[in-house]
Amino acid sequence: MSMTALFDVSGKVAVVTGGSSGIGAMMARGLLENGAKVYITARKAERLEAMAAELSQYGDCTAIQGDMSRVEGIEALVAAISAREDKIDILINNAGANWAAPLEAFPEKGWDKVMDINVKSIFFATQKFIPLLKAAGTKEAPARVVNIASINGIRNSGMPTYAYSASKSGVIHLTQHLATDLASSHINVNAIAPGLFPSDMTKQIVENDGMTKAALGQIPRGRMGQPGDIAGTAIYLCAPASAWMIGQTIVLDGGMISTA
Repeated sequence: MSMTALFDVSGKVAVVTGGSSGIGAMMARGLLENGAKVYITARKAERLEAMAAELSQYGDCTAIQGDMSRVEGIEALVAAISAREDKIDILINNAGANWAAPLEAFPEKGWDKVMDINVKSIFFATQKFIPLLKAAGTKEAPARVVNIASINGIRNSGMPTYAYSASKSGVIHLTQHLATDLASSHINVNAIAPGLFPSDMTKQIVENDGMTKAALGQIPRGRMGQPGDIAGTAIYLCAPASAWMIGQTIVLDGGMISTA
């Protein structure tokens, strides 16, 4: 393989869950601008369609509404994509949820919602997409699964987001487990653990000047993550350059947890 093609994802077919906003939309745009065909999915159809329309200026983007918290929803998504594609080269498991509540009052419904979307959906989406991923992967050019974890699955965030922290730690370990089992099927599984990026999940911080200043004070690079940061890392994990990377989680946080 020529080294000029190390980061080439042109012609690839990708599925990005939670693609209607935040880092999901950022990764989708990065793939589109680099020549991939992208399907984005999310639960809220109107918002999803609006994002697909916006992203379509960068390439071939299709919206398929889906509920990733339920196996039936995942199966419906796989069926809809199977009706359009014989294979997919890339699955980015990005759909996520959060819930904050004091320890003494943390509700079961909050715990279950976060675990269902952040962990269960990754396992079952990967499971259900295996036939399409296998159809794309070869020994030299494996298909890719990229799971979105969080630095809060590695360190204590100091916030009462118990289910989120536990779920993202689970994503990191699940990534290792899936990676070793799927490598022989020519499917590479890796993860990204983002730090602070502007998104619906972080808007309370981003929209509060005092909280933003405090957060940036903990980041050696002195800024939040930008679209190119997450898109570039995702492209690396989906491109020939990472063909020998298996089961790893790349921390993408501007150095935040390295200062702890």
